[in-house]
Amino acid sequence: MSELRVLTGITTSGTPHLGNYVGAIRPAVRASLAAGVESFYFLADYHALIKVGEPARIQQSTLEIAATWLAAGLEPERVTFYRQSDIPEIPELTWLLTCVTGKGLLNRAHAYKASVDKNLASSNDPDADVTAGLFMYPVLMAADILMFKAHQVPVGRDQIQHIEMARDIAQSFNHLYGEQLVLPQALIEASVATLPGLDGRKMSKSYDNTMALFAPREVLRKQIAGIVTDSKAPGEPKSTEGSALFEIYQAFASAEETAALRTAFAEGIAWSQAKEILFERIDREVAPMRQAYDSLMSDPARIESILQAGAVKARRLATPFMASLRRSVGLRPLAAGPGPAASAKKTARPSQPVFKQYREKDGKFYFKLVDATGRQLLQSRGFDLPRTAAEIVTRLQQISDFVAQEFAEHLEPISEVSPEEIGVALRALRVSESS
Repeated sequence: MSELRVLTGITTSGTPHLGNYVGAIRPAVRASLAAGVESFYFLADYHALIKVGEPARIQQSTLEIAATWLAAGLEPERVTFYRQSDIPEIPELTWLLTCVTGKGLLNRAHAYKASVDKNLASSNDPDADVTAGLFMYPVLMAADILMFKAHQVPVGRDQIQHIEMARDIAQSFNHLYGEQLVLPQALIEASVATLPGLDGRKMSKSYDNTMALFAPREVLRKQIAGIVTDSKAPGEPKSTEGSALFEIYQAFASAEETAALRTAFAEGIAWSQAKEILFERIDREVAPMRQAYDSLMSDPARIESILQAGAVKARRLATPFMASLRRSVGLRPLAAGPGPAASAKKTARPSQPVFKQYREKDGKFYFKLVDATGRQLLQSRGFDLPRTAAEIVTRLQQISDFVAQEFAEHLEPISEVSPEEIGVALRALRVSESS
C-alpha cells in the first residue's frame, strides 16, 4: 500500500445544503483529484439509523447525497465510492473491535456524555432514550476507517475525538493480535469555511437556517433575500465584519470579487443589491451542478449502478482483509494450525506514545500524552479554541518520544523548534497527578 489513503463519509440523514457543499463536499471533491492519494467516499447509512427512524427518509437522503457528490464532480473511476451497508465486512469488523473496546472509552464519547448530561439536568435516568447504537457509534466509525487502512480522515474539530478513539481501538486490537490495523490521523483543514446560515448562526438543519444546495433558481433567490442584515439604508457604509451575507459571498467568490464587494459595502450598497450579487455568484457555480443533479435524481437506477460498482471495488479490499482478521482472532477452520497471528502477537511492536485531544464539560479543549501502556504522562491546561491545542500538539508531535521520557533534557538539540514555541508548550503542560 504505497499511496496515501484518505477516507470521508457523510451520514444519509438529510438533504445537502450550501454549508455542506462549502465545508465538506467541494473540498473533498477537489482533494480527490490530487496525485498520489487513494480516496474513499462512502454514504454512512448505518450511522443514519442511529438518529433517523424513518426508512423513506434514509432512502431519499441516500439518493440525494449520492447525486450531490456525483453532480459536484466526484469521479467514481478515480475513487472508491460506496454505500456503507453494501459492505458486510464493516459490521463484522465492528463486532471484532467491540470485543477489544473498553466501556470506559465509550463512556467518554461526546455524544453519549451530552445525552447523559441532558438527562441528569432533567432529573431523568442517565441513560433514558440512549440506544446502544448511539453508545456504540464510535466503534462503527472506527470500523469504517480501519477496514480500508485509511491514513487520514478529514473531520471537523468536533470529530477529532472519534479519530483518537479509532486509534485507541486499533492499538488494543494490534496489541492482542499483531500489527494489522493502521492507526489513522485526523486531517483538520484550517482553510475550510464554515458557512453562516440565514440568521447568521452556523448553517445547520438544527437551526432551520439552511439554503438548499440544489433548490430551483427562484427558490434560491428567495432564500438569499431572507438573509438577516442590519437596518442601514442605501448610501450608508456597511461593515463586512459579522455580515453573514458577505461571509457567504466570500466562500464562493474570487479574491478580486471579494475585494469589489468589500468596496461596495464601504460605499453604501443597498442590501437588496448586495443580495442580488450574492445570488448571481452562487448560481453561477451551482447552476451547472444543479442540471447534473436533476438528471441524476431522475435516474435512481444509474446511481444504484454506480454504488454497486463502488461496493465491488471496496470489497476487493475488504473481503480478503476481513478473512485475515478472522484468522487472527481464531475464527478459522478447525483443521488449520495456529496461523500467523500467534507469532505476530509475540513479535508485535509496542505502540508509541500518543497525544489525545478532547473537549471537557467546561467547554474548553485539552490534550494529553499517554505512553504505550496507556499511562498518562502529561496533561494540558484548557484552551478556549481547539486550534490552539492542535497547534501545540502539532509542534510537540515532532518530539513526542523526548516528551515521553525526559523532555527537559532534550531541549537544546531540537533546533527546528524555536525557544518561543518551547516556552508556549511548557506553559501549556503540567505533570499529571496520575503519572
